[in-house]
Amino acid sequence: MNMSKELKKDWLPKLQVRYVRRNREGKSRMLDELCEDYEYERKYAIKLLSGGLSLPSGRLHPGPESRYELIEPVVQQIWLKAEQPCGKRLVVILRQWLPYYERRYGQVSARQRQLVRQISAATLDRLLASARAQASGRGRCGTKPGSLLRSEIPIRTGTWDLSRPGYLEADSVAHCGGSMAGDFIWSLTYTDILSGWTEGGAVWNKGAAGVLAATRAMEERLPFGLLGFDSDNGGEFLNHHLWAYLRERKAAVEFTRSRPYHSDDNAHVEQKNWTWARQLLGYGRLEDPELVVPISALYREVWAPWQNFFLPCLKLEQKWREGSHWRKRYEPPRTAYERLCAPGILALKERRQLRERYASLDPFDLKDELEEKLKQILHPKPGGSACPQKPAVGCSTAGGREQRLKGSPPCSF
Repeated sequence: MNMSKELKKDWLPKLQVRYVRRNREGKSRMLDELCEDYEYERKYAIKLLSGGLSLPSGRLHPGPESRYELIEPVVQQIWLKAEQPCGKRLVVILRQWLPYYERRYGQVSARQRQLVRQISAATLDRLLASARAQASGRGRCGTKPGSLLRSEIPIRTGTWDLSRPGYLEADSVAHCGGSMAGDFIWSLTYTDILSGWTEGGAVWNKGAAGVLAATRAMEERLPFGLLGFDSDNGGEFLNHHLWAYLRERKAAVEFTRSRPYHSDDNAHVEQKNWTWARQLLGYGRLEDPELVVPISALYREVWAPWQNFFLPCLKLEQKWREGSHWRKRYEPPRTAYERLCAPGILALKERRQLRERYASLDPFDLKDELEEKLKQILHPKPGGSACPQKPAVGCSTAGGREQRLKGSPPCSF
């Protein structure tokens, strides 16, 4: 017996709603009854009851509206300004940046302020799921082994005294646009293992004299004394200029190197290659020597304060093995500034100087200055002294950020 048109019109919508709301077992019983009463094929019955119908909310039992929609505009604005961090870091950033947000965009309500304090990392990730940017490509190694001083510079086999700041890892990043041929700019990155405090600079072709000058300038900006210096086996670090500078002083700096072809020996600085150099300048080719000075100034005056004072990072606290799996536990996200200001880390005078500098900064002002200087460096006006970077194959640069194009080959080095 076939279902009449009148019966379909009257009863089918009600049956469809019941079908959508039921679980797998309930749906199966409804299909059995429909096929038995009207001699339908099961596939046709499924199509008939489904009918393209879905619940308005997308859930079988819709609950109350999300309370965090009230702060979604605030969260998205801060998330974008902070370079789209993960939820665990964003929780800390929201609470730290909210006073600066209110100073610029106006006061938020007491309810919004309460929700900012209550929201969890998992809720933030769900709230921002639709807006989260996709990751980009990887890089090509530009480290050439340095044969000089290998016997004098030992491999770091043990752990340093990490209860004090001052033990740094160093690395270089090539802005070659996918080809190591010719001349181009390199970024240098120096990271303190204890606090995560990072400084950087730009050099032309990573020559020994340029790397030495950048290292001198970096040491002058550190809020603590330099105690140890660990690098990879590249010739830009393993040379007589840097060796003499670090070792031939009253309190010699401990100069060590990693094992050849073991980049994880310098894991603290290797992870900064993305957050420090790539996230700022992208993967394009920078082959104008006149850009070295403005890029170094950008690192020194804007990028370093913004990263060290206002962007928290995760630090591994413990790692252990359970069966075939490795388990990791991380410290709560904190900025490098907060780690250095912890009791017993710095002297009172150094801590006071850091706090005075922190009080004079605003993350939103730094971000605006960063974007403006990036435009001048990477996309100068006609007649300007600087020239824009040449994008790598398969890449486009916009606003100082590199976006990978679908289907393109890796454009890094």
